Amino acid sequence: QVQLVESGGGLVQAGASLRLACTASGLSFSDYTVAWFRQAPGKEREFVAGVSRSNGRSHYSDSVKDRCTISKDNTKSAVHLQINNSRPEDTAVYYCAAVYRRGFGVPRSNDEYNYWGQGTQVIVSS
Repeated sequence: QVQLVESGGGLVQAGASLRLACTASGLSFSDYTVAWFRQAPGKEREFVAGVSRSNGRSHYSDSVKDRCTISKDNTKSAVHLQINNSRPEDTAVYYCAAVYRRGFGVPRSNDEYNYWGQGTQVIVSS
């Protein structure tokens, strides 16, 4: 049984840093492309960042690319998302997702991912 479990969310003030973690079990983590998505109240779930299983390259949405870093640790079956200089618009539930694929790209659509975590809430106060 595949499980993705996120942690690290919470309430922070604007400008603070956050480090979200996602730990996977039940799958060969190195074979999976992984990503972080987020969903703000009243909005659709959106892609934040992802790491290709094929070449290890990271991909980011335009809204976070200068403030976030995604890192994948296959030895620990974990993926982290570092958010720096947080903003109120970063407030959302953050989800970890994984998909088995052989290509070099990182999908940015929800529909492409097979496995999802339960999410971790991030609230950034102004």
